[in-house]
Amino acid sequence: MRRRSVLRGLGGAAATLAAPSLWADPRTKLVIGQSAAMTGPAAQLGIQFAAGARLMFDRINASGGINGKTIELKTLDDGYEPDRCAANTKKLIDEDVFALFGYIGTPTSVVALPLATSAKIPFLAPFTGAQGLREPFNRYAFHVRASYFDETARIVNQLYSVGMKNIAVFYQNDAYGQAGLAGVNRALAALGSKPVALGTVERNTVDVAAAVKAIVPSRPEGIVQISAYKSCAAFIRAARKAGAGGQFCNVSFVGTAALAAELGADARGVVVSQVMPYPFAPKSSLAGEFLKAAPAAKVEANYSSIEGYVAAKVLGEGLRRAGTNPTRETLITGLESMKDVNLGGFFVDFGPTKHTGSSFVDLTILTDDGRVRH
Repeated sequence: MRRRSVLRGLGGAAATLAAPSLWADPRTKLVIGQSAAMTGPAAQLGIQFAAGARLMFDRINASGGINGKTIELKTLDDGYEPDRCAANTKKLIDEDVFALFGYIGTPTSVVALPLATSAKIPFLAPFTGAQGLREPFNRYAFHVRASYFDETARIVNQLYSVGMKNIAVFYQNDAYGQAGLAGVNRALAALGSKPVALGTVERNTVDVAAAVKAIVPSRPEGIVQISAYKSCAAFIRAARKAGAGGQFCNVSFVGTAALAAELGADARGVVVSQVMPYPFAPKSSLAGEFLKAAPAAKVEANYSSIEGYVAAKVLGEGLRRAGTNPTRETLITGLESMKDVNLGGFFVDFGPTKHTGSSFVDLTILTDDGRVRH
């Protein structure tokens, strides 16, 4: 009897020891964690991205999920504030989410990525192009969008191509603004130049008076803006009122639809660089798929929502390649196997030492009636 008890005890211990290697197997639902701005001056970025992502996840779930496993996106609001984001991330990690996904912004992602790395949890598709999140290489971080270096180079080169060489920079006074400024400086240095003036704004504020005073007197022909939509709109209005006549250019993080809505008729002629396919017409099969699915789910078609949709599509493909019983490690392997994958006119190219999937950048211009010209 005693011998049988010992054997039973060893069998139970063996089962317990074996369980961690199968930790994902019992899950019929894969919970994906997201910390994003759902309130505050950057709220539309988080709201729209999450709506697009859920649209894709719902489509995956409706077709049976990934190897029978459904995907749930759990979103916590951080108001675009790093401290709140760090607390949210710790909470999501403690809850044992399968992966972290779709974080909105550089200052928040900067505090979250080390936590994800320490916990060995994949950190996929942050809504930021900051180089500091891409270099040095991090095997847990996967970027779907192009970098701010890519975007600012495209903007600066376009301004130069039409003879606008005196370029100023209006930027948010944090990691995001510094990342964008570094990109502009890099692009201008390659052309033997540097910004003619700089102006800053604090995150989650619209106090742009000092920036206007710093920039407008230099009479820039082009002004590159690295901030969120409310502060960029405030600066454009105030700068024009102060006599600025240059071309206003924004990187994609500004939130194109949100900026157009904030500016109204004052949006006319404002340039925004884009890192996703044009979402307002089926100019690509990916956009056509998105536009067909969005109305029934009451998802607004814009650049932020299609980015969430694309990011969720990439995660879904990575999970399909991760095997019948995916783990975090097999998800990483699955994503790394996505070599030059065509999602419908938008290509994602990952590899074992390459976790930046795209360098695609396009330029658009806003009209006074809220449309986006491609």
